[in-house]
Amino acid sequence: MGTVIAVTSGKGGTGKTSITGGVAASLALMGHTVLCIDMDIGLRNLDITLGLSDRALMDFSDVALGRCPLARGAVDHPDVKGLSLLTAPMSLSPSLTIDKVRAMLDTARGQYDYILIDSPAGLGAGFRLAICGADRALVIATNDASSLRDAQRTVCELESIRQVHLIMNRIQPKLLRKLRATIDDAMNTAGLPLIGVVPEDDQVMLAANLGQPLTAQGRRGAALACWNIALRLDGNQVPIMRIR
Repeated sequence: MGTVIAVTSGKGGTGKTSITGGVAASLALMGHTVLCIDMDIGLRNLDITLGLSDRALMDFSDVALGRCPLARGAVDHPDVKGLSLLTAPMSLSPSLTIDKVRAMLDTARGQYDYILIDSPAGLGAGFRLAICGADRALVIATNDASSLRDAQRTVCELESIRQVHLIMNRIQPKLLRKLRATIDDAMNTAGLPLIGVVPEDDQVMLAANLGQPLTAQGRRGAALACWNIALRLDGNQVPIMRIR
């Protein structure tokens, strides 16, 4: 049975979608079957991050509401074997209930090794829908006070999930030194164990603009950090990247 991982953040602008795409592509390159589900309803940028822009005809609500099977709704990546995407609808249907989303995720568990959910930022109805069937959660934060405080609030909504980890994203070493802040401080503020540190990296935007997954830019910087996070999710012990 596959593992459902919700990727969350307390606020926008943390790079949550880029992390989702980078980790998902890394898991697929390791030989796993991976389904990305974009549950950021209305924004739906995960297709751009994965290089699958405008390829999807169906969205996850079509699958959850029984309008099409999962195999037809999911779009397979042409370049990354084992990676598929189920995109988000433009609006949230009142018929889309937690029970129906859970049933869809149960089906996905039987077909994929990993299911990564790109959840909406904040703590609204869309967030609750995105986390309802998760086995694990990743909370994405940047190293600023407001992001970490929002991460704290997010953690309080994830009490039903067994394993919750923190990813510090867009880390700039010069700023860390100037603020005299450390990753340990961030962990203490968010109240979570750390599973990854991702540096600020221009390659993230470049990959999206080229319509490629981050992994296509080579295994360095943010792409290497996402690869290491994927290894840890898969049960491997890998040192946390040092940001210099």
